[in-house]
Amino acid sequence: MVVETRNFNGLTQSYSAVGDSKDKLLIEKFYRIGPYTVNYEWTLDDPSTFTDRTTAIVSMTKVAGQLYEYACHEGNYGMQNILRGELIVEKMAQESGAN
Repeated sequence: MVVETRNFNGLTQSYSAVGDSKDKLLIEKFYRIGPYTVNYEWTLDDPSTFTDRTTAIVSMTKVAGQLYEYACHEGNYGMQNILRGELIVEKMAQESGAN
């Protein structure tokens, strides 16, 4: 399967903190290399930011159990709120135990 993503809005960096993504093209390829293995290949082409393309390949192997997307943490704001809530619960427990 091949996925081409174009028409980025130019408001985000192309790669890490570099570029503006206005001319970016992202090509993602998924292809099976064995009964339990898929290669994920991505190519980043952004001529307004870089002089050449960047390509990487990651092998993904089937695992038992559930698989979660690690990229959807949105800066881990949810984690900050979970920890903040637990700290409040802990503080309340300490205060009620101290009385």
